[in-house]
This record gives sequence, C-alpha cells and structure tokens, in this order.
Amino acid sequence: MSENFRFEPSLFKYLRDLKKHNERPWFKANKGRYEDELRGPMLRFIEAFAPHLENISEHFVADARPVGGSLFRIHRDTRFAKDKTPYKTHAGAHFRHARAKDVHAPGFYLHMEPGNVFMGAGIWHPDNKTLGKIRDAIIADPKRWKRLTAAKALSSAGCALVGDSLKRPPRGYDPEHPLIEDLKRKDFILATDSDEADALAPDFIKRFAKFCNTAAPISEFLTRALDLEW
Repeated sequence: MSENFRFEPSLFKYLRDLKKHNERPWFKANKGRYEDELRGPMLRFIEAFAPHLENISEHFVADARPVGGSLFRIHRDTRFAKDKTPYKTHAGAHFRHARAKDVHAPGFYLHMEPGNVFMGAGIWHPDNKTLGKIRDAIIADPKRWKRLTAAKALSSAGCALVGDSLKRPPRGYDPEHPLIEDLKRKDFILATDSDEADALAPDFIKRFAKFCNTAAPISEFLTRALDLEW
C-alpha cells in the first residue's frame, strides 16, 4: 500500500476553500469533502507510512485512528486565542514516541498547507524539566551533539534546526559554554521545506521517509536524553 499511495490536488483545494469559508455552517455543509479530500487521504498516508517508521524505530507510532491518533484534529482551540476562526487551514500528522502523552515529545511531523509544506523532527515547546534533560545531555556529550548537528547529510537535505530560543543563557548554565546557542534553544526541531508539487508526487512518502531517516540520529539523541527507548 505504501508504494501506491499518493496525495491528490483536492487536498490543497479543500484547504484553500476552507480558508475562504472558515465558519461552521460551511464546514458542516462540506463535511463530506473534509472526510474524502483531507481526513481520508491523511489517514491513508499515516497507515502507509507505518512500515517506513518501523524501520527507523519500533518505539514511534503511526496511528491511523480518525480520533486520538497521529492526525491532528482540524478544530482549533480558540479559548485563549484572539483569532476565533474555528478550523485549522492545514493538515498535520505527528508520529510520536509510544510513551509520549502529548505533542510536546520527540516525534516526526508532516505539515500540509497551501504554499507551506514542510517536514519536521524533534521536540516542540518541551517543559522546563524536559529542556533541562536535553541541555544536560548536550553538556555531557558535546562532541557527539556537534557532530550530529554538523552532519553533511543534514545540509545536503536542506535540513536545519529551527524554533524559539531564549534571549539570554538559561539559568544554571555557563554563558561561555561553546554550545551556548544550542543550550538557549526552547525548541529542538529539525525541519526542511517542501512544496505542493513534491507533496503530490507519487514518491512523496519515500521522500518523507528519507527525511525521517536523515533526522533519526538527532531524534535518537533527544529521545535517549529523555530516558526513552529508541
């Protein structure tokens, strides 16, 4: 199944239409389109990616359940947001560690949005305790961290560490440490940009798997830093 899977242009067409009509009556009237053009294809992608993910690590999960699995829900949490539009205008799939409780844990990520397709790996917005473990792991083995982040395979694949950082060194860490810029990170995310043409290509699932394999050494470092199985 994984060899035959491919996304159709209708996925991006639906997301463009949803952005123009981001309101509950329109969504309800077009519920069939959501299921056929977005949710269905994304769930099939997740299912098709499972064998590729297992080859990277058996401890990360491709869960193709419609609710509670690897697919992010389309509904936005607007409780504390100024933007009250009810729906996300992108599709996201997050392949988390089996012991992870939420999105703030090591994983691999696919973002599908008109004009903004990208692949990611690592950990986004971890709590302070988790950040401390990662920072301590970098300090404990700085040569390995530097070797992993400077790997030619990353630059060749257009991958880079992205995300938010502190303006000042974190409390309790040497501000003169040679890797202080990495210790200041609040996110440890490896990402590479793609585009709609790539996402619609018949071999896109293989390209995503290749990215995940390229990101695997850094993902393993982060995973083991948190005392999780790789």
